[in-house]
Amino acid sequence: MPTRNLTPMDRLVISLDNSLRTVFGRPRLTERPNPSSGLPEHEMDESERRLAARLMRINHSGEVCAQALYQGQAMTANLPEIRMVMERAALEENDHLDWCERRLEELHDRKSLLNPAWYAGSFLIGAAAGIAGDRWSLGFVAETEKQVTAHLENHLSRLPPQDEKSKAILEQMKEDEMRHAITAVEAGAAGLPFPIRSAMKLVSKIMTKSACYL
Repeated sequence: MPTRNLTPMDRLVISLDNSLRTVFGRPRLTERPNPSSGLPEHEMDESERRLAARLMRINHSGEVCAQALYQGQAMTANLPEIRMVMERAALEENDHLDWCERRLEELHDRKSLLNPAWYAGSFLIGAAAGIAGDRWSLGFVAETEKQVTAHLENHLSRLPPQDEKSKAILEQMKEDEMRHAITAVEAGAAGLPFPIRSAMKLVSKIMTKSACYL
């Protein structure tokens, strides 16, 4: 059966469906299992549970942003092979999104109330990066994943030491983000100017502080 060539309208409808799944429902996943499956749930006191929940809520919001960025970039990417790279990365970010959400449920906490706003803003940024050209779009991916990796390393050092389940999830996420960055560079990513990198770090800090409590 021949593969249908998607029109821009097709991709827009698919992006809308993905946005609703990301923010309000359950996203489409890959074949990979949850890294925390089968690990014991060790006892934590209330302050440790709140800390773990806040960190996982921040990571969940970060994955909402990542999903939106990849979907925006995939919609406006020029070359089909670049679009495929973005779509596969977005699917793997869906895994992260699901793992973080399920961990939040286990910790008896909630997702960020600001996720719809973060998705909308990140989607527009991703679409704009795609319009700027595939090399710049890939450069945006590489820099984003570099910053996310550093962010995950920080959270791994702050998690309560007995929270093996959250740690397993963040370790797998870190491995995936590093691989996404390498894939983007190998596909021809352009280096981003310092002002853009700095602006990305500032936006990330705002999102982190907001998601921690909201």
